[in-house]
Amino acid sequence: MSELYDILVETPPTKVILLALDQGLWDCERSLAELAALCEANHMEAVAEVTQKRQTPETGIVLGSGKLEEAAAAAAELGAECAVFDGELTGSQIRNISTALGGLEVIDRTMLILEIFRSRAVTNEGKLQTELALLRYRLPRLQGGGGGGGGGARRGAGETKLELDRRHVHARIDALAEKLAEMEKRRGESRKARAKTGMPVVSLVGYTNVGKSSLMNALCGPSVAEADMLFATLDPTSRKLVLPSGMAVLLVDTVGFVSRLPHNLVEAFKSTLEEAAWSDVIVRVADAGDEQREEQLAVTDEV
Repeated sequence: MSELYDILVETPPTKVILLALDQGLWDCERSLAELAALCEANHMEAVAEVTQKRQTPETGIVLGSGKLEEAAAAAAELGAECAVFDGELTGSQIRNISTALGGLEVIDRTMLILEIFRSRAVTNEGKLQTELALLRYRLPRLQGGGGGGGGGARRGAGETKLELDRRHVHARIDALAEKLAEMEKRRGESRKARAKTGMPVVSLVGYTNVGKSSLMNALCGPSVAEADMLFATLDPTSRKLVLPSGMAVLLVDTVGFVSRLPHNLVEAFKSTLEEAAWSDVIVRVADAGDEQREEQLAVTDEV
């Protein structure tokens, strides 16, 4: 962890510009602040925000062409290397917005969260879950054309590179889902074995970065890594805790939630999230000093 931290400190963060369409569906200002924090968690620095209030997205490019011109000028002036959109985009929207921004790389909120998970996953299961979520997200966004050829000899008659790519991704998704199903079965068996010991399981659940790991360390003694950033904890951690009454319980620290958590991620991490659902006690953790704590608890309950 310290080696990774040293590398991150030595490498300046990538400058990015944030884009958002405000349709009045949620608090845009709050959402952009969270997006900036997500960028920070991925070693990116948000240097500008460009938002537009409108009821319906502009066809193909979401924001109006004038707003995208403004964003392109800001990116050029501030040296931004990437634009991050606060929402989910289709493959064609990503390409169109990138073209309108002069070829600037464009990612959406979901891609950013998936990338954070990909870089943070430590356990084998966490890595498989994240790869599955990424592939399921990328599959409908695969596009034809471009690329460095060379695959002609391997193609079947009339089979395009795009079809080959999709077939490969489908095969990998099936293989990952099978491996995770086996892990889920083993997890169920270990859960039954744990139930026989009679030790109650207590899970800490809540928004990302509200202090679940800090609370666990305060109760059990330091050993779980803490960091003031979103998604510092990805893999569930279990610790034995002896309560003042003398009763021993198993305390579980779980992955944190965030508003509009990508469906693919929830689906991929289902077996991990299930650990909390099977607990004897669920402790909902919130930061009492955060004005948004009620909304954050509502997001936790929804997931």
